[in-house]
Amino acid sequence: MDIIERIKELRDERGWSTNQLALEAELTQSTVSTLLTKTNSLPSLDTLTHLCDAFGMTLAQFFMEEEESELVSAQEKVLLERYRKLTEKKKKAVLALLDD
Repeated sequence: MDIIERIKELRDERGWSTNQLALEAELTQSTVSTLLTKTNSLPSLDTLTHLCDAFGMTLAQFFMEEEESELVSAQEKVLLERYRKLTEKKKKAVLALLDD
């Protein structure tokens, strides 16, 4: 698995720019930009943990191969992809709606 490609894939699934990813991961924009543009760079464990937190996943889920990670239906996957693109305020509103 190419770690950098996986990060780019997850970022693109959410429609995030590099800057948005940095904000969500609470990392500097230069850290994320350097990571995604340098060909030989790999994230530290701390950086990867921040990125996984931003993506709403564990390190184990990050490293799971695609066929292994199909634990949700296609419909649930669409919901999850759309949820991940929401702002924190909208996520709270969706959760509140589901609690009713």
